[in-house]
Amino acid sequence: MKNLKQECIDLLKAQGINPISSIDFDVNGTVHSLSFEYIIETYMQASEELKLVFVTALKKSVNAKEMGIEKFFEGMGQLLLMTQLSSKFES
Repeated sequence: MKNLKQECIDLLKAQGINPISSIDFDVNGTVHSLSFEYIIETYMQASEELKLVFVTALKKSVNAKEMGIEKFFEGMGQLLLMTQLSSKFES
C-alpha cells in the first residue's frame, strides 16, 4: 500500500501538475515560495487524522479540476506560512 505522501504526489501527476510547482506568497513585501511537494511533506508530518483530512480535501479539489487544486494549495500554503510566522514572533 502506498504511503499518503506518494498518493498525493500521484494525484497531482495524474492531473498533469508537477509536484515541484510552487506558489508565491507576498508577506509584508517579502515573497515566500512554497512548492506543492513541500506543502504535502509538511502536512504529512502531522497527526494521522490531519493527514487523512488533507488527503481527502486534496481528492475533493482534484474533482474541481486544476483551479480547485490551485486554490487548495494556496489555502494550505497560507496556513503553513501563518503558522511558521506566528511561531517566529512567539520566540
